[in-house]
Formats: sequence, C-alpha cells, structure tokens
Amino acid sequence: MEQEIDAVVRQRIRAMRVAKGWTLDSLAHRCHLSPSTLSRIETGHRRVALDQLVPIARALGTSLDVLVEPVGDADVVIRPEPHTTEGITVWPLSRDNAPAGVTVAKMRLDESVRDAARTLRVHPGHEWFTVLSGTIRLRLGERTIIIPAGHAAEFACTIPHSLGPDDGPAEVLSIFDHDGERAHLRGSPASAASLS
Repeated sequence: MEQEIDAVVRQRIRAMRVAKGWTLDSLAHRCHLSPSTLSRIETGHRRVALDQLVPIARALGTSLDVLVEPVGDADVVIRPEPHTTEGITVWPLSRDNAPAGVTVAKMRLDESVRDAARTLRVHPGHEWFTVLSGTIRLRLGERTIIIPAGHAAEFACTIPHSLGPDDGPAEVLSIFDHDGERAHLRGSPASAASLS
C-alpha cells in the first residue's frame, strides 16, 4: 500500500509539472531542490520525504492532500442503492450536499402510480426531468402534457402539478433544487408516489 501511494505521488508530481510545461530544472528551482533529486523522486529512485513534498506541492500550486490522495474511486463513482416505495423506485445519483444545491435521481414509475398521479400538488422548488424510457403524463395546472422518451420538461413546482406513467412503466432522470428534493424524495409516501 505504501509503495502504491509513493508511485501515485511520483506520477502526480510529474504529471502536474508536465501539464504546466515546466522542465525538471524549472520545478526544482521553484521548490528549492536539486534537479537530480527531483528526477530521482519522479523516477522512483528516491523516496519522497514529507519535508520535500510540502515545497513541491506549494511550487505546483496544489495541496499536500491532492498529491497523496488515495487512488480509489469512491470520491468519483456513485454506486446508487435503489429504494422502492408505492410503485416508485429511486436511485440517488448525487451525493448529499451536492454542489449548487441540486439532487439528481433516476426514477422508475410503475403503472400503479397512475392513480396517485391524479392529485395535483404545489410546493416550493423547481424541477427538471428527462424521460429515459416509456412516456410520462405531466399535469401542469390546466394542461396535460405527454412527454415521450428522449424529451425533457422543466417547471416551477409552485404550479399545481403531478406526473406519472402514461401507458406502462416509465423511467426518468430528475434534477431537483433543495425544496424540490425535500418534497419529492423526503416527503410522505403519497407525495413520492405522485412525484410532487
């Protein structure tokens, strides 16, 4: 494990140096190391010491954390766990406290949701979704809009609304602001069942 981290640190130092267009001499001058020492660090012929990492990171304009961050993919890959309630299966596709205050989720709406989707609801927030498969029936105030796969919709949740599958199950990819996420994903089963 220690050798693996050491190899990653060496690769990151070299990659950052090359990305900046710097020679070994240029980086060595900026971090007050000899070019031969820096070369041995990058090629693995010398272990990098903490007292060398700090000035190297500073010279590269990054932090020590970035240089030694583990190689795993947990900080990048989201492995959603589906949750099913009253005919709707939700796969959360964003992390808690996602940037810009939005939540992304994939949802599958079974035919059993169609009756619950007749009730129009109003709540704070804004919603955007795209239909991945099937067809969605969006009721927005007095209008009923049929949205087929490949199309998207965006609306303020302060307009009375509901959505459900039109003819058979449907899947959507939804983006909610904070208020929309609270109403759709953390609300009561009835509000989740009608996605409003």
